[in-house]
Amino acid sequence: MGRVVEVPVVPGLANTGRVFWNIGTAKLVEAAIWRGEGRLSSSGALAVLTGKYTGRSPEDKFIVDDAESRSKVAWGHVNKGFTEDQFSRLYSRMLAYLQSRDLFVFDGYVGADPAHRLSVRVVNEFAWHNLFARQLFLRPAPGELADDAAECTVVCAPGFKADPEIDGTRSEAFVVLNLTKRMILIGGTHYAGEMKKSVFTMMNYLLPAAGVLPMHCAANIGPTGNTALFFGLSGTGKTTLSADPARQLIGDDEHGWSQLGVFNFEGGCYAKCIGLTRENEPQIWEAIRFGSIMENVVVDDDTAEPDYSSDAITENTRAAYPVDFIPNAVIPGVGGHPTALIFLTADATGVMPPISRLEPDQAMYHFLSGYTSKLAGTERGILTPQSTFSSCFGEPFLPLPPAEYAEMLRSRIKQHGSRVYLINTGWIGGPYGVGSRIKLRYTRAMVQAAVEGLLDDDVEYRLHPVFNVLVPTTCPSVPAEILDARSQWADPDAYDAAARKLAAEFQANFSRFTSVDETIKAAGPRP
Repeated sequence: MGRVVEVPVVPGLANTGRVFWNIGTAKLVEAAIWRGEGRLSSSGALAVLTGKYTGRSPEDKFIVDDAESRSKVAWGHVNKGFTEDQFSRLYSRMLAYLQSRDLFVFDGYVGADPAHRLSVRVVNEFAWHNLFARQLFLRPAPGELADDAAECTVVCAPGFKADPEIDGTRSEAFVVLNLTKRMILIGGTHYAGEMKKSVFTMMNYLLPAAGVLPMHCAANIGPTGNTALFFGLSGTGKTTLSADPARQLIGDDEHGWSQLGVFNFEGGCYAKCIGLTRENEPQIWEAIRFGSIMENVVVDDDTAEPDYSSDAITENTRAAYPVDFIPNAVIPGVGGHPTALIFLTADATGVMPPISRLEPDQAMYHFLSGYTSKLAGTERGILTPQSTFSSCFGEPFLPLPPAEYAEMLRSRIKQHGSRVYLINTGWIGGPYGVGSRIKLRYTRAMVQAAVEGLLDDDVEYRLHPVFNVLVPTTCPSVPAEILDARSQWADPDAYDAAARKLAAEFQANFSRFTSVDETIKAAGPRP
């Protein structure tokens, strides 16, 4: 199953066990099962467990502070520094750990646009992690990649646990990015999502210099060729809402916007599947088959049937599968300049309007704010929804100052006349625990109206007195009263108080953006 190669897997690594280099899906599934890493479910998907790390661990992520990165990176709580000496020592200790161990290597690409793609090598201790890399990144055509061609290298060794006193990490788990050497070290955690998000971080560092805006968003194309983008943090509905049978899927999570249009970074999807049903999400349901991976989904011991309703392990259950498992996926994943941008927020306070239109300054305000509620399980330690502000709807993955990405988006919206909408996929009628989640069929109808231009000038809007956004009074297939968040609360005064409280949180958060235009600052909520 492995093959002998004439070049080292990564610099400095010698005396390894067998190296399984760019082997196919079936062989990786076979290896994972034989090695006891997972089991087949009744759907054919490989079911795996990630142990105590069932989500990303952002507190354990570091960026090497060197001469090149020092003046570019927005250092702080999100981008924590790691010295070059610490990186070298950690890398040496990882190489020692990997000696004599069997390894799985994937060579592929990130970026569907050949002009802006990055070749990547992923080196894994686990077969199922290498399957994840094969399904989530772009697979090259036979003979397309040489063994030594990788521009970025990821070394993922979950069994190697860091020692904070020796390695300078916070805990046993670590994700360390060396942006200059284009190398990523991951250890101590089995959660596969760390691989895709760390490579995304690398792209967010490299692409702006090439005039490309990297975005944490999904993208699809309508029958008339109109491209739509869906921005949002994990759990806000990017994957669910972009997988629309009436439109073609470009990708569900990471894209670039160049002078030619939009392109997917990845070759696969990574969908949350808690509460998944065939009726509500048929495309995702059908995509979970042989070749897919299910993370932390409860599987019956006797029948091997997955129980998507169970959160016994975590609410952050996941399914990873190639994008071409979606019947109407666009291959390669490229599209034109978007006509509609959808900002998704899962508001746990229950006060945000279900849909609102954003003028350009409002769009910049909400893009920089990136408000949502972190949902249970998305990150380690998050057990109930928590309000959060994440610039550009993806600040954990942004090495550069958020304002740089925002200015790039602003210029593209202006150049291409893209419409922008803010859609709340969270609660209505009260906060989490009192109200209810907005029905998916209503959210789908609002998305369809927005991306198809059905909420343009002939629709009446009213200005929300607190959030300062334009709320449509009608929307096809959505009851008018649903559009009025205040009317859904039993106590309107309680709604007003909660809305003002959230508006104050918006303003407090936005105070950190001292250099943005005054027109943008004035476009936000008013307590």
